[in-house]
Amino acid sequence: MTYALAFLGSGIVVVLAGVALARHADAIAEATKIGRLWIGAVLLAAATSLPELGTDIAAVRLGATDLAVGDLFGSSMANMLILALIDLMPPRRAVLRRATLDHALAASLAICLNATAAALVVIRPDFPTWWVGPGSVVLFLSYVVGTRAVYRHVSREGAQEVTPPSTDGARPPPALRRSIVAFAIAALVILAAAPVFAWSASGIAEATGLGDTFVGTWLVGLATSLPELVACVAAVRMGAFDLAVGNLFGSNAFNMAIFLALDLVQPGSIFSALDPSHAISGLFAVVLTSLGLAAIVYRAKQRFAMLEPDSVLILVTYVIALVLLYLHSTGA
Repeated sequence: MTYALAFLGSGIVVVLAGVALARHADAIAEATKIGRLWIGAVLLAAATSLPELGTDIAAVRLGATDLAVGDLFGSSMANMLILALIDLMPPRRAVLRRATLDHALAASLAICLNATAAALVVIRPDFPTWWVGPGSVVLFLSYVVGTRAVYRHVSREGAQEVTPPSTDGARPPPALRRSIVAFAIAALVILAAAPVFAWSASGIAEATGLGDTFVGTWLVGLATSLPELVACVAAVRMGAFDLAVGNLFGSNAFNMAIFLALDLVQPGSIFSALDPSHAISGLFAVVLTSLGLAAIVYRAKQRFAMLEPDSVLILVTYVIALVLLYLHSTGA
């Protein structure tokens, strides 16, 4: 009961702080005149992924490395579940059809990074004399280069208007200063609540006997993705479809960059210490992200009256992934 109450309480704090991060990140974007696609794929994605960063670092320090990595892959899976849900939620806005095709580059980056991480789980590279494994460094550098490529693409193609902030030495306007301060406060709240969140999740995994891998992928991955859910629902209601979609694909890419932070906390290569079952969730993260990308590119005109078939396919695939991971974790 103690673990459950701590998980619920810290989870609520993490979600509320994550929502505040998303809101003030959007305000910063508005004040600096930066376009929605870039803000969604990079700034908002990084902001709403802070729960993963704080929670997973705390989990590694507690010795629950599988819980932390399960959260990263589980969050990538949950983000695609959110993509399907916002496409299906009433009143249906056909989000997947209205999002710009320029999301294909951000989605491709997320697919490549998740696939690389899944491959590293299978290979299990071990560098006992190194403080950090090269695999996590490659993931981080690939993320930096990839997001730079996304920026150059959307700027070159005119997919959004990007107006850099003024560099004349003037102080930022009061509204922007308030947003920056509020953003920093929300980040500190998340960093404070994340260790409790990780501790309680690890306790639930031990008490239920489900194991860190499954609990991290399902429970923690879903919980730490709640800021993305709230931010995306708000964006869709405002008609900011590209902000919502960019947030989800961008979060899937940013999650893989977090491996470097986890590797710095744990000496040696983090991939050598992982349960091989993470390859299942990693590969399903790739499949789900690919389905999300395909749904945006396909833009089918003939739709069922009550269902969006591509969104339903994502939902079904997510459930299948959890069932297979559960069966593998329990040895059934």
